[in-house]
Amino acid sequence: MDDSALLRYSRHILLPEIGIDGQEHIAASHALIVGVGGLGSPAALFLASAGVGTITLCDADVVDLTNLQRQIAHDTASVGLPKVESARRRIAAINPAVTVRALAQRVGPAELAELVGAATVVLDCSDNFATRHAINRACVGAKKPLVSGAALRFDGQLAVYDTRDAASPCYHCVFGEGEEIEETRCAVMGVFAPLVGVIGAMQAVEALKLLAPCGETAAGKLFLYDALGAEWRTVRIKRDPQCAVCGARA
Repeated sequence: MDDSALLRYSRHILLPEIGIDGQEHIAASHALIVGVGGLGSPAALFLASAGVGTITLCDADVVDLTNLQRQIAHDTASVGLPKVESARRRIAAINPAVTVRALAQRVGPAELAELVGAATVVLDCSDNFATRHAINRACVGAKKPLVSGAALRFDGQLAVYDTRDAASPCYHCVFGEGEEIEETRCAVMGVFAPLVGVIGAMQAVEALKLLAPCGETAAGKLFLYDALGAEWRTVRIKRDPQCAVCGARA
């Protein structure tokens, strides 16, 4: 770590839980972020500013004027650009030492398996159950920790699914694929602008704790945030031994 890096990350290095060793672990890590919208924007910017060495961004969408109310990686000049390119430019302005891979495409199971396999940690910042389940399957298969977030209206949730730990559930254990779960989008229901910042920033918190590593992760817990009622709730979640995705692991 050169003098410039020591200065840039000095406030991390001052934390005994991180220090130089932890910061070097962060610099050597690779974060995969699927979705560069409301959640992915703050998550990507915080991971980049914290010095994560490589960040892969996946999102097939382009920046729309309606995104700018909450998706802080993008600005008015970015309207019409692929979101991954807009975010890549913003990250480069914050921390040019970060290597960014920008994939402006929807990724299927084969691509996800390769991307997840190359990552140290995966952040699910997507907005639909099909993608979340596909990401979960890839993470279980590759034994990579998954930091999952969601936000709609005034309600947010956060969880870490780390199947390297035999006691930790996967996403499917909690939200079974094919179950009757109503899927709604913020384009229809709306979303409170700072809510996605809160949840996306918490995803960055959990990812960095996994990478450093330091502290206790959120594995085994589901955090529920009611922004309108100013209330946090924590729900303990357990692995389903009959889970169709992770139940067969030792």
